Amino acid sequence: MYLPFDLSGHGVVVTGGNGGIGYGMARALLAAGASVAIWGSNPDKTARARAALAADCGDAARVHAYVCDVGEESQVDGTFAASVAALGKVDACFANAGVSSKGTMMVDMSLAEFRRVQRINVEGVFLTFRAAARHMVQRGQGGSLVATASTAAVEGAARNSHYGASKGAVTSYVRAIAVEMARHRIRVNAILPGWIATEMTEGALANPKFAEAVLPRIPARRWGQIDDFGGIAVYLASDASAYTTGEQFIIDGGYTKF
Repeated sequence: MYLPFDLSGHGVVVTGGNGGIGYGMARALLAAGASVAIWGSNPDKTARARAALAADCGDAARVHAYVCDVGEESQVDGTFAASVAALGKVDACFANAGVSSKGTMMVDMSLAEFRRVQRINVEGVFLTFRAAARHMVQRGQGGSLVATASTAAVEGAARNSHYGASKGAVTSYVRAIAVEMARHRIRVNAILPGWIATEMTEGALANPKFAEAVLPRIPARRWGQIDDFGGIAVYLASDASAYTTGEQFIIDGGYTKF
């Protein structure tokens, strides 16, 4: 029987999988039958996420968790090796870990602040994808690489210029390596979330002035939820997306179209 979205037997890595969008992805991937390794930088939060995911899917053996700073090369390489050992193989890798900006005007921004965002949002994607691609090329069975960017990559993000720059870089990087890795049957795509209710955005979304200005511009008339990313995660990890590469999937309730 052809089951295009069945991920039974698949090994998947989700960086930043201990909360927010990454957690929503991990939960859906597990529900589709995959074994998942979540990475997070906060040990307690990562342990709690693993326990919750294991309880939710009812199979703790399919859920693994690691503490990793994706901006540190040695940590990424070591954690990826540990994930392969636990999962047996990695068929899909979601470079989802990221940091937000501090709402700073460009003229007032320090070089240290600019680099803080690029280190995780750009270099972290590079290091994660490099480790995953090396594994996939060596296995010779293809695979899927997925980066979480942002609608800030395609719109003017005032007071978030360094964040927008980081996410724009990710989308360009995805297009380039999609072409480069296609010969190895490795597809590479990006997901661009809009305004999603997560810990990262809770301050902005709870601000009445912000909500009054932004919510009416979202045709769906609601903030996105982490479970809104489960379907796209399963699709991009599954054989159903075997001929899909170099694409940007905007998940924003229509915000960028209105």
